[in-house]
Amino acid sequence: MTEISASLVKELRQRTGAGMLDCKEALKETGGDIERAIERLREKGLAKAAKKAGRATAEGRVESYIHAGGKIGVLIEVNCETDFVAKTPEFRELCRELAMQVAASRPEYVSRDEVPEEVLEKEKSILRAQALHEGKPEKVVDKIVSGRLEKFYAEHCLLEQPFIKDLDRAVKDLLAEKIATMGENIVVRRFVRFELGEQ
Repeated sequence: MTEISASLVKELRQRTGAGMLDCKEALKETGGDIERAIERLREKGLAKAAKKAGRATAEGRVESYIHAGGKIGVLIEVNCETDFVAKTPEFRELCRELAMQVAASRPEYVSRDEVPEEVLEKEKSILRAQALHEGKPEKVVDKIVSGRLEKFYAEHCLLEQPFIKDLDRAVKDLLAEKIATMGENIVVRRFVRFELGEQ
């Protein structure tokens, strides 16, 4: 069995923010391979994040972000479970990144659950008409509409959008990772985006 050095554990802790015992265990499981250990911690962390999802979030912060020489501004409220986590640099950085995401990608809703039913129905009828107009057979139209609806969510819902700093993952994946490393449930409660001259 590979002997795991303290310096290796320390490096893994710095890179992942996971606890010392979790880091040691992951390194033992992967024979000291730090890259595989990071993967293992992420897998475990995301499973933990799913368990934390129902927990109450009464703390957090309101973050502001001003862009383009004062032409775009965002206020976003992000909640967590404790004041302790709300004051950490990692949490503040997450709030800032989320505010930048809103500034850059112009979402209208936090999540797909917030999209009003009438907006969804209108979108479905537009997508259905488009598919029929393209000559798609009636029997596959519903499948096409549901596929295109996913694209609608990815454009209009913050959590579904590709993260601006890593387009291969959605904002909700970033949030799940942060929940795993910070050890608390984190929820984007609301946001507002201002653009100079917009009605």
